Amino acid sequence: MSTGTGENTRLIVMVSIVATIGGFLFGFDSGVINGTVDGLQRAFDSDSVGTGFNVASMLLGCAVGAYFAGRLADHYGRRNVLIVAAVFFLVSAWGSGIATGSLEFVLYRVLGGLAVGAASVMSPAYISEVSAAHYRGRLATVQQIAIIGGLFAAFLSNYLLAKVAGSSITEWWLGHEAWRWMFWVEIVPATLFLVALLFIPESPRYLVVKGRKERALSVLTRLYGSDAGARKLAEIDASLAADHHRPRLSDLISKATGKIRPIVWVGVGLATFQQLVGINVVFYYGAVLWQAVGFSESDALLINVISGALSIGACIVSMLLVDRIGRKPLLWVGSAGMAVTLGLVAFAFSTGNLDAAGKLQLSNDMGVLALVAANLYVIFFNASWGPVMWVMLGEMFPNQIRGSGLAVAGLAQWGSNFLITWTFPMLLTGIGLAAAYGLYAVAAAISVFFVLKYVHETKGRELEQMEG
Repeated sequence: MSTGTGENTRLIVMVSIVATIGGFLFGFDSGVINGTVDGLQRAFDSDSVGTGFNVASMLLGCAVGAYFAGRLADHYGRRNVLIVAAVFFLVSAWGSGIATGSLEFVLYRVLGGLAVGAASVMSPAYISEVSAAHYRGRLATVQQIAIIGGLFAAFLSNYLLAKVAGSSITEWWLGHEAWRWMFWVEIVPATLFLVALLFIPESPRYLVVKGRKERALSVLTRLYGSDAGARKLAEIDASLAADHHRPRLSDLISKATGKIRPIVWVGVGLATFQQLVGINVVFYYGAVLWQAVGFSESDALLINVISGALSIGACIVSMLLVDRIGRKPLLWVGSAGMAVTLGLVAFAFSTGNLDAAGKLQLSNDMGVLALVAANLYVIFFNASWGPVMWVMLGEMFPNQIRGSGLAVAGLAQWGSNFLITWTFPMLLTGIGLAAAYGLYAVAAAISVFFVLKYVHETKGRELEQMEG
């Protein structure tokens, strides 16, 4: 434990890592569906619309979970909300694997979605509230590395399980289809998350809001030392003194203008654009996408593993840069890179022809272009919008409205996610891959101008200095 003025960096990093296990589960739960789409379609005999809803059903829970997690965390604490999320992860992982019909499956996936939504907003918020400004961005970026790590683990386990079962997710292994085991693997990290959460402290900023200042001082002293902890407590208390101590959703409306605070609209814009660029089409439908352009099921699953590894590398780059060059430059450069690479993917797909089975066939050169451009797109996303959007949502709102701001932004993020994921199978069969990716490229181009005009830098600023 730290004493005097010494900052206990080891403890701060350790509790932040525990919080990021929620991000790992967020990624795993989001990515595991990627390799099970064909298995679900065959097991539940669903059409493209039904399959799209089975895949996207979790996102309905995510939207609700993100919205209510922010509000509930203001009343019951950040850690307690994460503990409930861990329990939901466990139940959802088991239930998704035992489901015998679409309705049962959707119910378990929605439950998992509640957990993902809660973890998506509470993990970065918790990290921001326990870490110091000079490395807050790096620690919050670890959350995205954990998300991508979860996706990578899901892609890898899907690939290995399909191999063990005989190169197909509908083959049986130990009495159950491989796609069911893909869901059950998640039980292990979910259990670890639940147990680890029991050993971390509550957010000191939440404790101050609830009037538990002695407990807050104890936590701050453990994190920063006695002198720095006392100063931090005074700063947090002062930031709340000008307003009431009990956060309300109505705090999002400015008392001076009677309108929604501008910072809320910026948060909603960041959350929405992160999804409008189509990233989760790659996450959720990657295997289907690559099979559509001629790769085998096994090769498509392997490509997902490679994409996951590249994503982790890109997140590490972002972690190294976010507290040096700032959040805003990473966002607009990432937007520009995604616009170009998505445009190249759309162009490659536009040159293809449909075979007798209705699958898109590309020339070797265009297939390589699509594969390389798509992976560059994933790299640009995970070096910018992937981690930085969550970093900013966790830190950009003033203390008084952090829970409510996260609730609204999280709802927008997961609502957009649901819309993109649900509509992709219909776009695929309706206007085709090229036009679908063209839409995502346009959204990425527009996001450049959104960042340059409306997003303000938060690098190096204490949470008590945030204005809205």
